[in-house]
Amino acid sequence: MKYSQNGKEYHLDIKKGDVGKYVILPGDPKRCQKIAQYFDDPQLIADNREYVTYTGYLDGIKVSVTSTGIGGPSTAIAIEELVKSGADTFIRVGTCGGMEIDVKSGDIVIASGAIRQEGTSKEYAPIEFPAVGNYTIINALVDSAKKMKNINYHVGVVQSKDSFYGQHDPSSKPVSYELENKWEAWLRLGTLASEMETAALYTVSSYLKVRSATVLLVVANQEREKKGLDNPVVRDTDKAIKVAIEAIKLLIKQDKLESE
Repeated sequence: MKYSQNGKEYHLDIKKGDVGKYVILPGDPKRCQKIAQYFDDPQLIADNREYVTYTGYLDGIKVSVTSTGIGGPSTAIAIEELVKSGADTFIRVGTCGGMEIDVKSGDIVIASGAIRQEGTSKEYAPIEFPAVGNYTIINALVDSAKKMKNINYHVGVVQSKDSFYGQHDPSSKPVSYELENKWEAWLRLGTLASEMETAALYTVSSYLKVRSATVLLVVANQEREKKGLDNPVVRDTDKAIKVAIEAIKLLIKQDKLESE
């Protein structure tokens, strides 16, 4: 059964030609316009449910931004429909909570892989299959972060979960024993940060044979707060957005050279 109407994808309300090969994926729909301002000639393409899409140009190449909403299910829907519409390279730009003590508020985290502590990816792959980012995009994000001033960045594994309050108030939950024990395991394994979309993004991307990677702003770190360390709340995602924009420009150049 085809879930489309008038030739447009059912949820995103887009069709082939509406989006570029390269797509930035924020969670928050309100962040799309902010990201689109970095494009040349940005145009609002669609606004349906949690999905807002703008398309414009970077270095003469068509690029887009589409919001995914919160969590794995809506992220998987976005990827599926964007790929059907012609996209094949994705950078998630989002926020996270730091876990490692040296991951501080305002830092940037580039996710090399994600812990699949969510439900969506399990409907795409057995749990033994790893959720890993695309090496080329991760390198582009790292190169981009290196070139920018006043950015402290980290590269490594993040935790993806389904319950925001399961992370921030685990003791109140009926399965507190499981949440708290696994959190301790993730800390012992050096997990950098916690968020809600990357495991689904990476697993679905593997299934669809497309490229994806994630760059995140650290809003705060509850482990630092527990130890009485400095832990301000930072909400400005502009640094993460700029890293993603510059990474796409690098990818455009690399892809052009490889195709010649």
